[in-house]
Amino acid sequence: MAVRGTPSWLGGQNTVTALHLMLERGPLSRNGISEASGLSKQTAAQIVARLVDRGLIEPAGEESLGRGPSASRYAVRSDLAYGVAINVDQHGVRSSVVDIHGRPAPISETPAAGMRDRNAAKDVAAAVIEACRLADVSLACVRRVCIGVPSSVDPRTDALSSVEAMPGWNGTSIRRQIEQALGCEVTVDNDVNLAAIAERGVAVVEPSATIALIWLGYGIGLALDVAGTVLHGASGGAGEIGHLPASGGLVPLDAEPVDVEALVGAAAIDQIARSIGDPAAEFEQILATGTAPARLLEQLAPRIALGVIPVLGVMDPDLVVFGGPIGRAGGSRLAELTREAIRNHTRWDPSIIVSRVDADAVLVGARATLVDRLRDDLMVRATTETSSEDRSRVLASNLLAIN
Repeated sequence: MAVRGTPSWLGGQNTVTALHLMLERGPLSRNGISEASGLSKQTAAQIVARLVDRGLIEPAGEESLGRGPSASRYAVRSDLAYGVAINVDQHGVRSSVVDIHGRPAPISETPAAGMRDRNAAKDVAAAVIEACRLADVSLACVRRVCIGVPSSVDPRTDALSSVEAMPGWNGTSIRRQIEQALGCEVTVDNDVNLAAIAERGVAVVEPSATIALIWLGYGIGLALDVAGTVLHGASGGAGEIGHLPASGGLVPLDAEPVDVEALVGAAAIDQIARSIGDPAAEFEQILATGTAPARLLEQLAPRIALGVIPVLGVMDPDLVVFGGPIGRAGGSRLAELTREAIRNHTRWDPSIIVSRVDADAVLVGARATLVDRLRDDLMVRATTETSSEDRSRVLASNLLAIN
């Protein structure tokens, strides 16, 4: 093991610096690496030679040096390793390959209605195989899988809090059971947490800002991003605001105690649609059209405010973002009505906007997570003399056996 400050350690740090520069800026020549990093030209040349020899970078064109000969530029190979991002929810399973540069591939979609004899390993294996087929990527090149699920994940027990939306899944030791079945590294996270990672990538805020993503869909969820770190909580249950008891004031409540999810979830939206006599306000209709009638938003906003107020009282975020199908369907009008309800009944006047992530936010967040992990793997591979065990054949055979 290299000791900090030794030539071996310094060489590893210089190699990592060069790789980061090529990943962030694109192809660079030896001189380009030297100028961007402050390393000597001789050191930069040695790093490039070592990385080419190890098969981690490759020539990627040339750059003109004026009157002299052109210099070769080098880029990190995109085919070193791939990850597969997966989003599992009530509608089915969606998946997409991503490479170390963060370039996404086509999205595979399998509707829940067409899935039979489901379990976690089978769903994930089928999603990986189909994503790789669409991207024309060999199964043997997949190194990591990141899965977003509509459930909290307890980091202490590796258990899901709910598998209601995923028929056939066993929520016990979820990551371990999928890893053992596939033979590669697996990350399982709450879907809203992954969506928050995607939101950070497009939000116009300071790096130190706190973002509260309110996810409005079948229920209500929350992800808290504090300076770029999503809070999971000791049991993975941070953000489960749907279970908070609702208090009166903003909306009339029945005699029976209710929680926030009972006021804003799919069943509640359908109840409001019946009360206003507008079929277009029903939950499934909103999902189909992507729009929500104004009369629904007027009644829904104060209910959502009941879920947002505790977040303001505890975290006081710089920005509140509405995501999920209902959040996006409600648009800026729902955001403004909710802000108005909060402002009229409390001391807070939060900034509330609609999500800027146009694509599947969960997949976008999963892809971003995979890119970070794949790059970490690359740095280890570049600075470690002994290569790690190659699991590619294990993964390919396991996937085909499961499916």
